Amino acid sequence: MCAKKVDNIKRLSPEEWESAWQKHWKKAQLDYELPIVESEERNFLSVQRTAEKEKERLERITEEFEMGFTKLSHLGPAVTVFGSARFKPGEPYYELSRETGSAFAKAGFTVLTGGGPGAMEAANRGAKEAGGVTYGLNIILPKEQQPNPYVDDSFEFKYFFVRKVMLVKYSCAFIVMPGGLGTLDELFEAATLIQCHKIGPFPLILVGGKFWKGLRDFVGFMSEQGVFSPEEIGFSRIVETPEEAMEMVLTSLPTDFKNCLKPL
Repeated sequence: MCAKKVDNIKRLSPEEWESAWQKHWKKAQLDYELPIVESEERNFLSVQRTAEKEKERLERITEEFEMGFTKLSHLGPAVTVFGSARFKPGEPYYELSRETGSAFAKAGFTVLTGGGPGAMEAANRGAKEAGGVTYGLNIILPKEQQPNPYVDDSFEFKYFFVRKVMLVKYSCAFIVMPGGLGTLDELFEAATLIQCHKIGPFPLILVGGKFWKGLRDFVGFMSEQGVFSPEEIGFSRIVETPEEAMEMVLTSLPTDFKNCLKPL
């Protein structure tokens, strides 16, 4: 009880977790009934797939990849900032993201984000206000995700996996602000690629020690259960300020790559 009062962190009991699942997720996961009208999922799951139809889908995916490659191929040194879409201007994590975008823009980096509101908007906004180059890679969603106005250009994606490739492919570092499911997906995508030597190694930095304490504790628990080896613990650096994140990225860069930067 005392610990809960001191650190002010809400800890969910097994009963609270089960109640939330029953209320919000059970129907979506077990009792799902896909809408009859204009549902690609319903059509995809209810009919036999043909090679022709799969080829059409592949062509759409390829077109989206080609669009991303074409539009982003000219970028100079870039960092990607991940984070929640739900923070509002003036809130602490929004302003922290804004400062982060500004710091990296001033150091000469192009700032990439998912292009939406919240932490993404804040990072784009900070970079824009600093006079830097910044882009948004927007995803088409039913809610929450609309392009923010603080980008030099916004590129729209339908497929999450194509968008994630672009957010990873063109950056030399990944800065992760506080966020939810989408941010965790992006964080672990980058971490897995680095762990498996598919990319990098590039800096993977979590900003905001208080927010990420729960993740650190959970990794410790998973290590105790045998699913994390000792060398996999600490897969990302946790820092408190944009300046710490920027210094880590600058330190990691090869000299010739660092010479490409044009600080503002």
